[in-house]
Amino acid sequence: MAAKYDLIVIGAGPAGEKGAAQAAYFGKRVCLVDCHPRPGGIAVSTAGIPTKTMREGAVYLCGLGQSALAGGHPHDPWPLLMARKIEVSELMTAAVERNLMRHGIERIQGRARLVSPGRVEIDQGRGEHLMVESEVVLLASGSRPRHPPEIPMDDPDVHDAENILEIEKAPESLLVIGSGPSGCEYASIFAALGMRVTIVGGSHLLPSLDTEMAGVLAECFNAFGIRVIPMASVAAVARANGQLKARLSDGHNLRVQKVLVVVGRSPQTEGLGLEEAGIKLDSAGWVCVDNNYVTSASGVLAAGDVIGPPSLASIAMEQARVAICHAFGFEYKSATDRFPPTYIFSIPEVAWVGLTEEQARAAGISYEVGRCSFNTNAKARIEGFPDGLIKLVFRVSDKVLLGIHIVGELARKPAVAELVR
Repeated sequence: MAAKYDLIVIGAGPAGEKGAAQAAYFGKRVCLVDCHPRPGGIAVSTAGIPTKTMREGAVYLCGLGQSALAGGHPHDPWPLLMARKIEVSELMTAAVERNLMRHGIERIQGRARLVSPGRVEIDQGRGEHLMVESEVVLLASGSRPRHPPEIPMDDPDVHDAENILEIEKAPESLLVIGSGPSGCEYASIFAALGMRVTIVGGSHLLPSLDTEMAGVLAECFNAFGIRVIPMASVAAVARANGQLKARLSDGHNLRVQKVLVVVGRSPQTEGLGLEEAGIKLDSAGWVCVDNNYVTSASGVLAAGDVIGPPSLASIAMEQARVAICHAFGFEYKSATDRFPPTYIFSIPEVAWVGLTEEQARAAGISYEVGRCSFNTNAKARIEGFPDGLIKLVFRVSDKVLLGIHIVGELARKPAVAELVR
């Protein structure tokens, strides 16, 4: 006999946790299935929280900003950062566990497979299988780092965004392949720790960022000692005399101790039985959903990384809440924010919301731009972070604010979100 629930959630990351909690809050019986022994997903285990913990630790320990008054660079800050990362990750994982317990959500460890839209088989290992049923299923299985075929990911000195923080000591030199959020965050963290860092990929840093602001970030990185190589890609990586050699598309060769590959992510859908259940995927393998996060299979919803970018935990949570409210007819939340802010925890930080200058121009909007440099701001000078720029994009006709873009320390706090509201 199959156990029956009001909702089955597959995946215990940010989307899975918040979707399950939303249904349980309104009295629904919820089952949360995940293959890992503890919940939280990569947001609390290998990325997200750990990366941001590393960033703050690097800023503090390595004499950046205000802490420069204390002077001195720790001889080897890596063990301290690793200990802090583990501590914070453990605290946040425990917080997720408490939230699920508080809502009475039943957790089952195992690998889920959709037998049909409302029927899920759970492989618990050792030949044990459990069948569960529900009228509503939420897919929140997340994503994994994409591994390009030309890069030898099996080399012990080649890493992705999820295993780079497992290394025993920081390298002397690092090549970061990929200029997206993870690439920029890790490049600046390792540079803060005194390593020689090169970042390669894309037309400019953070492809979704306003082009002028990407240039500002590149200038900050260069001043920080990071070598930024735009308009190039890595054609191959191979071993040479005990070191890794990367051949770039422009013909240059780089020798580095370690390589970090952060060229995007792929959906985590293997073995879930999606196609057999009638769930449509796009050409890249992401689950297709409508505006209410409903898939092509009756009663099956999807939210978070499994439906594709922007792969932000805060957005994944909101998607799951909207999906659950729609599925059960709750009036609590009917749509996600039309203008969700994006924030990157690099050094310096980056945050933006709304239209870039390029998007406004492409839309045929008559606009003006206002700028303010961090260099002229007394507080930025006092805190020791004078590099950065604030850029506002206005519509000329009615002075409506179309976009806010910030490169600079504490960019997330002046509150891109607060400004837009």
